[in-house]
Amino acid sequence: AVEVAKMKAARIAFENKELRGVPPKISAERAMVFDPESGEVLFEKNADERGPIASTQKLLTALIVCEAGDLDTIVTVEKSDTDCAPVRLGIQPGEQYTRRQLLTALMVKSSNDIAQALARDVAGSVEAFVERMNAKAAEMGLEDSMFMNPHGLPSEPMQYSTARNLSKIATLADRVPDIREMVRTKTFEFTREGKSPLTLENTNRVLRSCGYCDGMKTGYTNASGYCLVASGEKDGRRRIVIVLNDSKYQVWSDAENLLLWALKA
Repeated sequence: AVEVAKMKAARIAFENKELRGVPPKISAERAMVFDPESGEVLFEKNADERGPIASTQKLLTALIVCEAGDLDTIVTVEKSDTDCAPVRLGIQPGEQYTRRQLLTALMVKSSNDIAQALARDVAGSVEAFVERMNAKAAEMGLEDSMFMNPHGLPSEPMQYSTARNLSKIATLADRVPDIREMVRTKTFEFTREGKSPLTLENTNRVLRSCGYCDGMKTGYTNASGYCLVASGEKDGRRRIVIVLNDSKYQVWSDAENLLLWALKA
């Protein structure tokens, strides 16, 4: 609550600045701000520098799951789905959920066991799903991207992407109604048969601090730093912000300030 209050105060201070045309200073090492409808780039910083993008690559996972269709298909959890760390929702072998339920949990809470379950269900194995990820990346012309798993954890050989490549993934994800609905969900009740439901709060703090924000995806590893793709809309203007390799506290204010600036541009 204290952090949210500080972010709101920072936003008010930013909105009171006289120079609206100057983008705010940010600490993120890589960043990009763009109009997803026209493709116009409003701001960029080291946008073509390769590096890990952590769980923001789950937007690509979501795209492939949605393209597979039938989100009401039942998924039965297998033991292999639970073999991942460090962020797990705690699904157990034999439990059954719909793809829609799992994908919503993935977009809201970013649990890696959920990503593995969806990947294995859609493609038959995580390895086969990764092949689909890289095939989709090639189809999209993402020449500076390589993916090794559906969740974004460090892997050998290293997986990587750029802010510019991620902007293309985010643009496509933003056009899928199911994904749009999931990433804007602030709180999700994850129901479990025979157990109490889990209340999942969206990891994207900007959803709670900025009324214009309506998505999209957070990410963090030691290598990637703190990452965030944030979308928003005001007065018919839609913008998406990408910040990568940021600090724990600056990632939220960097993304929010860039989004507010972009929505006024």
